[in-house]
Amino acid sequence: MLSQALSPERSALIRADGRSVEWRVTPGRVDYAEAEAEMEARVAAIRAGEAKERVWLLEHPPLYTAGVSARPEDLIDARLPVHKTGRGGQFTYHGPGQRVAYVMLDLDQRGRDIRGFVRGLERWIIGALAGFGVEGEVKDGRVGVWVTRKGPGWSREDKIAAIGVKVRKWVSFHGISLNVEPDLDHFGGIVPCGIREHGVTSLHDLGVLAGMDEVDAALKSSFEKEFGSPVAG
Repeated sequence: MLSQALSPERSALIRADGRSVEWRVTPGRVDYAEAEAEMEARVAAIRAGEAKERVWLLEHPPLYTAGVSARPEDLIDARLPVHKTGRGGQFTYHGPGQRVAYVMLDLDQRGRDIRGFVRGLERWIIGALAGFGVEGEVKDGRVGVWVTRKGPGWSREDKIAAIGVKVRKWVSFHGISLNVEPDLDHFGGIVPCGIREHGVTSLHDLGVLAGMDEVDAALKSSFEKEFGSPVAG
């Protein structure tokens, strides 16, 4: 029944055993290095069959991260701490008012399709945004989720969510960052994801004054629909 209701691509992301995913929300600001260490430990435990899959929601203090494809010239102004990280992608910003979701899933049980997994993350974000009346989009040649903004005689595309993942022995980690109410001026220290010709936005910048709890609820609902796993935590 479930596979008939979903596209083949989406069905491949759903675990056949229907096991739940741990949903963890950490209040306050989590140190980036500590978060990476905790992700590493959890990924190893998932791979060993000793822990559940996990989606971990948090906020970081203001900082920049450099993915494996980061170019030195895209760090315009190192006004904030810079962390080199093993995730895919280039430079991005994390800070208060941005919901970071680290996604630790066993892709060995979800079809071993990394591209399909990334597309699933995109659809997850788009589904959550739809709950606030925001139309998220994906664009050819660009990673992340975008919104198109229009006015009399003008139109522009701004990024509202970034995606950067790493997969080790078919277990994923790192994940997504959704701009709820961050300081958008902080993005000025980098070329976000190496894209110079477009800007960034947030829910509050779009006039959607949602709180983080509301965003978390929307993410939780959309995750369950996209990945077919109940979440508990």
